[in-house]
Amino acid sequence: MPLVTQAKMLRVLQERSFQRVASVVKAFTEKCVMGIEAHRERCEEMIEKSLAMVTALAPVIGYDAAAKIAKESYATGKSVREVALAHKVLPPDQLAKILDPWRMTEPGIPEKE
Repeated sequence: MPLVTQAKMLRVLQERSFQRVASVVKAFTEKCVMGIEAHRERCEEMIEKSLAMVTALAPVIGYDAAAKIAKESYATGKSVREVALAHKVLPPDQLAKILDPWRMTEPGIPEKE
């Protein structure tokens, strides 16, 4: 088969593949994605229960202390915030600032600003 014919066939196949992918994405969007809404309270609960929250404490209280809080949080099912408050590692207002999940999405370290 001549090279030009092969190139044309390949282009046609690629175009059909792209069309199929586009139609699948459109159908998926219309039938599965449209109308989805986040359950805000559940999202906030999941963030609060996340052990990742402890990473914000490490620069302030040290890695070892943060690791102890994470281990206790995991073992007891309590949030990092609950364990940190119980152990009084920081004043409540400073702890609230450091463990603010919205601040964690921004550059910088909250306690150093």
